[in-house]
Amino acid sequence: MAKVRLRKNNITKRKLRVRKKITGTEEMPRLSVFRSNKYIYAQLMDDTKGKTLLSVGKKVKELHKGKAKTEAAFEIGKQLAEEATKMKIEKAIFDRSGYKYHGRVKSLAEGAREGGLKL
Repeated sequence: MAKVRLRKNNITKRKLRVRKKITGTEEMPRLSVFRSNKYIYAQLMDDTKGKTLLSVGKKVKELHKGKAKTEAAFEIGKQLAEEATKMKIEKAIFDRSGYKYHGRVKSLAEGAREGGLKL
């Protein structure tokens, strides 16, 4: 039980350390990532207004069917970037939310870059 508490505490510390350095605006929103055991979620946020500009939360389960988690994360990043370009958002600040930049998180960022979003 102590190891689980320690790991969650370390993730929270990393998350706050990253978050205090970056803020999203309407022109350059923050691309926030949440990783669960099954799925990965991403959204573009404007921190000045405290508002979510774009999210691909409803399409996540469809994009995960029949794919590995990293492949699905790449597709989610690509989908988010395509919808962002429709909203005329070209740049974003990547917020990994305390997760290490590898695996699914890295794959999502690469998908967003391939979709046309500059991180």
